[in-house]
Amino acid sequence: MSVAAVKEYRFPAQDTVDKFPAPLLYIGWEDHLMFCAPFCLPLPPTMPFGALISDVLPGLYGYHPDFARIDWTQAQWFKSGQPWTPDPAKSLADNGLKHKDAIRFRTPGLTGIKGSHH
Repeated sequence: MSVAAVKEYRFPAQDTVDKFPAPLLYIGWEDHLMFCAPFCLPLPPTMPFGALISDVLPGLYGYHPDFARIDWTQAQWFKSGQPWTPDPAKSLADNGLKHKDAIRFRTPGLTGIKGSHH
């Protein structure tokens, strides 16, 4: 992702991967406005994508009434806004995820509390 600057950027970036315990990954759930923005987490690149679903996402989104109803086989994934199909058996890195990538998921049939997002 590139950034349009209004003038020359003359100092080193302070959010490079070497300054974090693990690469940052932004994760958002489409159509669920209870969460105003994606979560940003440091996650090890060796973590299997399936563990993100089973071990990480419940801690982020599990208190939402729709979460327990998710059919993960029907979830639609997006990486940087584009449709994307992750492999649950492969690591985050092997799925092509790197520092500061953004992924989102949509859960067909679940559109917020009592269908509040239309």
